[in-house]
Amino acid sequence: MADSTAGSTFFFDQETAVEKKSDGLFASQFHDRWAIGAGTPNGGYLMAIATRALAGTLDHPHPLTVTGHYMGRSQIGPVEIQTEKLGRSLTTSTGLARLIQDGKQRTHFTATFTDFDLATGQSEVDAVPPDLPSPEECVSLPRPDGVPSFQRMIEMRFHPDHVGWLKSTPHGVGEMAGYIRFGDGHPADFYSVLLFADAVPPAIFNVVGPTGWVPTIELTTHLRRMPAPGWLRFRFTTKFLTRGFFEEDGEIWDSEDRLIADSRQIQKLMAPKTKG
Repeated sequence: MADSTAGSTFFFDQETAVEKKSDGLFASQFHDRWAIGAGTPNGGYLMAIATRALAGTLDHPHPLTVTGHYMGRSQIGPVEIQTEKLGRSLTTSTGLARLIQDGKQRTHFTATFTDFDLATGQSEVDAVPPDLPSPEECVSLPRPDGVPSFQRMIEMRFHPDHVGWLKSTPHGVGEMAGYIRFGDGHPADFYSVLLFADAVPPAIFNVVGPTGWVPTIELTTHLRRMPAPGWLRFRFTTKFLTRGFFEEDGEIWDSEDRLIADSRQIQKLMAPKTKG
C-alpha cells in the first residue's frame, strides 16, 4: 500500500458508508485501508460503520455514547448490519447494531443518540488538556512496512517523553499523549473521533514494551461535541494489568481546549509468539 495520506478523509467517509436495504438492515464493506494487520479491520473503524447505520435508524442525529463488544475477529470484505430501536425519550434514542459476516455475528454495538444542537444544561469540566510541546516538537509515528495500514491514513505526533516503546525502552508509566488528525488535515467529525479513540498505540506499551496485536474486547466512547478545526490532542492511560487483561482510559480535546470525547476499553495483552 502507498505511504501517502492524501485524501484520507475522503477514503474514510467513502469506506465507512452504509447502504440501507430495508428497515433495520444495512450493507457495507470493510476495506483493508483500515486494517490492523492480517486482514482484520480496526475496532474504531467498525464502530464508525455501525454508528452510521444507527444514524439511519434512530430518531436523533448525533451519537452520544457507543459501546462495542468484539466477540469474533472481523475480516476485510462485505458486512451486513442489523439494527434495532430499543427506545427513545424526548432528548435521546437508543438502539443496537449487529455486524454479521458469513452468517455469524462478529461484533455487537449499542448506542444512544441525542441532538447536540438542542442540548442545554450545566457544564463543568474538572480536567485540562494534556500539556504538550508544539506538534513540530513532538515525535511522528514511524511508517515502516509493519505499521498497521489504518495508521498510515492518520497523522500522530507523540509527546517526546512517551516514545520509549518506539525504542523498546519502556519507561514504566502507562501514558500516551500527543496530537492526532487525518493525514490530509481535514477537520474531524463524530465518526472520525470514534476511529481516533481506538487508533493510538496502547499506553501499556510504555509499561511492558510493544507486543504486537492487542485485541479490544469491549470499547465505550462518549462523544461531547463536534470538534473545532485543527489538531486534536489525546491522552490515554492504563493503571491495571491483571492476568493479561488491562483497561485504557482516553480523552480527546480539540484546538479550542474543549473535551471532544472520552473512552474506556478493556483489552487483552497477547504474549509474543516464540520460535521453537
